[in-house]
Amino acid sequence: MTDYKNLKLRASSNPHIRNGEDTRGLMLDVIIALMPALLFGVWHFGVRVAISAVVSVASAIFFEWLYRKLLHKPQMIGDLSAAVTGLLLSMVCPPELPVWMLVVGNFFAIFVVKQLYGGLGKNFLNPALAARAALVACYASAMTSWSKVDAATGATPMALLKAGDMEALKAAYPIKDMAIGFISGSAGEVSALMLLIGGVYLIVRKVISWQTPVAYIATVAVVTFLFPRGNDPMTFMLYNVLGGGLFLGAFFMATDYVTSPVTKKGQLIFGLGCGLITVFIRYFGSYPEGVCYSILIMNCCTWIIDKYTKPTRFGVDKKAKKEAAK
Repeated sequence: MTDYKNLKLRASSNPHIRNGEDTRGLMLDVIIALMPALLFGVWHFGVRVAISAVVSVASAIFFEWLYRKLLHKPQMIGDLSAAVTGLLLSMVCPPELPVWMLVVGNFFAIFVVKQLYGGLGKNFLNPALAARAALVACYASAMTSWSKVDAATGATPMALLKAGDMEALKAAYPIKDMAIGFISGSAGEVSALMLLIGGVYLIVRKVISWQTPVAYIATVAVVTFLFPRGNDPMTFMLYNVLGGGLFLGAFFMATDYVTSPVTKKGQLIFGLGCGLITVFIRYFGSYPEGVCYSILIMNCCTWIIDKYTKPTRFGVDKKAKKEAAK
């Protein structure tokens, strides 16, 4: 029989379930998933993409180290979250953006968006996207100037799509080129195929859930197919899905653990909202792309999505849950 009198009970704080995963491992998987798109960008645009990525990652890590050094906090650069922020920022900016602007962007991402709110796990906006939005506000000309691989300045597919010039769009950027990546844009948006490979890798590795990216991409696809500009809804839909930063945003930005909902239902709602706002900006806004701002807007709604989609605790009836939500 069990000796209950001598049985020792140990109480500890959550979490009570542990596994071998840690932040560093998850961030390393994200970096690996980004490599196909990054390497394609280096091949497509040249070594300047690699230089931008190295400078951006190094500056993000430095600013995280500096902030925590100045405030006498434990160093966290080993978790690779700053490295992911720097890498993502370099991939959502024009390849020829001056590297000092990337440094400024990483200062904003790390100091203002991430660390001032308490560090990893406490920021309510995606640092890389917030930094991109800040760079667009401060350096609009540099952030909206794109070059083709032959260095001749040309309109991006999203600019032509925004103008409604479908014939010029088809002539300049065939659907096949859109999928593979033979287009102008940033390293993080040119190759939908490479980004899809990275996204599938993250889902297979269970780093991210499928709900947000699938809901996001499907919403954009359905809305643009049902309300096309022109007489070819399928082509219009494909350009909207393959163009811009949709795949990068859906798989790598909207799935950020800190700034997105934790429940499966909430993730579906989050993806749906991102998709709708993206299409609304593309249709009615003055800006040709909407991925960045749609995710940032939905980041601000994450708390309320989590509040109304969290499951009922065991032993709590629905009436009590409703009262607690008020």
